[in-house]
Amino acid sequence: MFRLNDRVAVVTGASQGIGEAIARTLAERGAKVALVARNQEKLDAVLTGIEAAGGTAIALPLDVADTEQAKQVFHQAIERLGRLDILVNNAGITRDGLAVRMKTADWDAVLRTNLTGAYVCAQQAIGPMLRQRWGRIINISSVVAEMGNPGQANYVAAKAGMIGLTKALAVELASRHITVNAVAPGFISTAMTDALPEKAVQELSARIPLGRLGTPADVAAAVAFLASEEAGYITGHVLDVNGGMYMA
Repeated sequence: MFRLNDRVAVVTGASQGIGEAIARTLAERGAKVALVARNQEKLDAVLTGIEAAGGTAIALPLDVADTEQAKQVFHQAIERLGRLDILVNNAGITRDGLAVRMKTADWDAVLRTNLTGAYVCAQQAIGPMLRQRWGRIINISSVVAEMGNPGQANYVAAKAGMIGLTKALAVELASRHITVNAVAPGFISTAMTDALPEKAVQELSARIPLGRLGTPADVAAAVAFLASEEAGYITGHVLDVNGGMYMA
């Protein structure tokens, strides 16, 4: 179950953390994966790991905020891997600050990468998916999109926008057997949280009913399920992977 043999996936933000875990998991389940992110060196390291484990991948540097570059990269991915079945919109940045002092440039940068970038990548994927009458688009949102978070008005707005985008595209594309879903991770153990003091990690964990931070593998497993044949009757859904921190 949940195999992805003969499928081709594009994963944005695939150079580290959650994106890397998603890319590795999809490859382990049989998909050919186009690894997309800004940092070529980190992409190459992920590529080497996937190939060493017997998987198939290519690395394509891309800033998703650059629309013209995105068009070229998706064309390359399809040309080299033959098709496009799965898109995981994971690329994102933060520019935190209280709303009263937030610079317009910081607002614009986060919305452009996290939301407009996801829309542009989805737009590039929709055409091939429509022609083959099958596809999976999975947007990585966040628990803060559902519950809010101080100091992150731009990030919260962008991630909430991804949920709205998910629902709109799900309705538009369902008749062509293309599902569109979102995964909303809670606090996930990454390089960013690894730098936190132990006391801060304990305080975060105390807010989570399951008593621990999530792992990138937890998120990747949810994505792999939504990408599978078995999830074909699920669309427009937000799958919370947050340890019970937020229950809609």
